[in-house]
Parts: sequence; structure tokens; C-alpha cells
Amino acid sequence: MGRTTFRHAGATLAASLLVTTLGAELGTAQGTPLSVDHYVRVVSKAPSMEGQLAQIYVRERVLAGTALRSRGLEGRVVVFVHGAGTPAEVSFDPPGASWMAFLAEAGYDVFSVDMTGYGRSTRPPAMNDPCNLSEAQQAEFVPTLIPAPCPATFAFAATTIESDWHDLDAVVEYVRALRGVDRVHLAAWSLGGPRAGGYSARFPDKVASLILLSPAYGRGRSTGAPARLPAPGTAMTKQSRADFEALWNRQAPCPGQWEPRVRESVWTAMLESDPVGATWGTGVRRAPNVTTWGWGRVEVSRQQTPVLLVAPATDGQVNPARVRELYEDIGSPKKVIIDLACSSHNAMWESNRELLFEASLEWLRSGTVGGVGTGEVKLGYEDPS
Repeated sequence: MGRTTFRHAGATLAASLLVTTLGAELGTAQGTPLSVDHYVRVVSKAPSMEGQLAQIYVRERVLAGTALRSRGLEGRVVVFVHGAGTPAEVSFDPPGASWMAFLAEAGYDVFSVDMTGYGRSTRPPAMNDPCNLSEAQQAEFVPTLIPAPCPATFAFAATTIESDWHDLDAVVEYVRALRGVDRVHLAAWSLGGPRAGGYSARFPDKVASLILLSPAYGRGRSTGAPARLPAPGTAMTKQSRADFEALWNRQAPCPGQWEPRVRESVWTAMLESDPVGATWGTGVRRAPNVTTWGWGRVEVSRQQTPVLLVAPATDGQVNPARVRELYEDIGSPKKVIIDLACSSHNAMWESNRELLFEASLEWLRSGTVGGVGTGEVKLGYEDPS
């Protein structure tokens, strides 16, 4: 079960799921994608709120004409899945660098999902207590937010990869029903790799193909859950603007690799997605710590879902060599890996993003990149001739 709101030109309108009224109600030009908010209800499997009702936030970007079809969209529905820290609407739909809008303008119905604890989805109550940060991160809020470092009130990881798969399945089922399709394409970034890839391994009949940017793959990752759940540790982490910029700067050596206006847009969207974190210190983005298992060599060797992998050349968070290992290990005969020049872990916000976006569009349309259906493609490098 879910509810939907439509957002256009700064207005928010409560609405039913009768998407056939979109064009008339909003008067949207065919070339401007709508932004539609959905909330999908799930009974949470996250250890920090297990058994409680959670609202999972889903953003849709779609042209009015595409939405008016509402059926007959098989092969044209994409669901984006975020990574370990940044929620999906910031990752894939920031003003000035929206991957979602790019695909929507090409006629795709594009959704993104925030897992429990992220962005506009339900946050476990433990995430509202700064005592549930690590002691080192707590120190940054002394004495403005807390008088001194304090003991955790929930000393465990807030969510798990299994609770993420549960959230994602609820959204995939909602989208399949909404658009009358059997399968969706999943596009994911960083820890979104195990989320989307692991989900595809478990529900291959629901996934048409995968697009994985800097997927956090580990050959030796255990197949099963750890013996003890919830896993002891800190419930969450935070990122300040200083953290955000320092991490990005360390992996952006090329001149003009990032644009100041896009960086500002992303950070502004980050704080808007976390109104509580925005009040902590100078403003932070909070995210749950996630206990992860599955989607190691054993699982990926069996996968037959077509997959596009993207390895940004200057990525300082997921080594491109790990993405190549995934390419080698994955069982599908339909697989392409892109070596994307002068691009960091944040490739979708950087100067070479149009190369990434165009490649993803070709993949969705034909299962190739530059006409290559299996193999490696280099993008953004100077032609040696």
C-alpha cells in the first residue's frame, strides 16, 4: 500500500494514484519531467525498529506523456538504489546533475528509493540520539548539542542488508503494480551494489538488468548472516560539509573534474533530505550503519541478469580493481564494464556525467555501450590518434 503526491513548480498537491489525470491537473510541458512523491508502507525488518511500520520514500521522475500511458511500459521502468550514506533523491536527482531526469526525458519512468533510515523514509528512533554516533563523531557536537560524549542507547547497527532487501522488494512490487510491468531495471551506486545485486540474485524474475556504479563488491563476503544479530557497534554515522568536501577532494585530481555549482546543489539537497541532521552543529547528513552479507563470489557466479558495471578511474572509495573482479566473477554472459576517465566515486555529479548518463541510456535501450554487448569500454579518454 502506498500514497502519492505530485510536485511541480514548487507546489505540492495531495493526489490519488489516478496518474491518468497528471497532464491535465499539472499542465506540465511534455519536455519537463514531473517529480512525484510516493510512500510505500512496510513492516520493518531493521533491528532498530523491527516489527514497526515504516514509510519508504520513493521519488518518481517521468514525463506527463509517459505517465499517461501508465501501462505498456515493460522495459522502460528504472529503480535507482543509493549507497551507504547519501539518500537516493540526492544521489540521482540533484538540481543540475540529475541522472533520473536525463532518463525520464528519454521516455523512461524513473524511480528512486530511500531505505529505512535514509532521507525522507522513516528513521529509527535511535538515529535521533547523538549518543548513538561513535565517540569520535560525538566529540564534534560537544558542547553545542551534547555536554560530553555519552553512552549509546542502541549499541548495534541500525539496519541490515536483509532489511534493505525487504524495503526494496516492497518498492519493486509497488512499482510493478503501479506500471503493470513484470520486471524493472535496477541502477545502483556503491553499497547499492549489494542491495540491488543481492536483490537481483534472490528475485531474478523481477529484474530486467542491472546498472552498477562503483559497486561495493567483496569476493570473500560471507554468504549467510552473522551468528549474532543485531550486530554490536554504532547505530549510525554522520557526514558534515567538511567531511563531504574532503572525501571528494581526495579523489578528484583532474582539472575541472567537479563544478562548484553542482557541489553546492548536492550539499543543499543533502541537508534538505535530513531536517533533523541539518540542526546538528553546522548541519550534517545522518545514515544508519548497515550489517552486510551475501552477494559474494558464490552468489554472483550464478547470476544471469545482464549487468553494466562502471568503474570510475579515480574512485578513492571503491577501488576500480574490485569492480573488475566483479566483472570477472559474474555469471551473466551479457556484461559490460566501463572505465570512466577522470571520475571519482561521485561520478554522477562530475564533469563526465553525461558520458555515464548516455551509456546507461544505450544500455537500457539495447543492452550495449558503444555497440559492445560484452567486454570493456573506455569513456572520456583522449583519442590517441
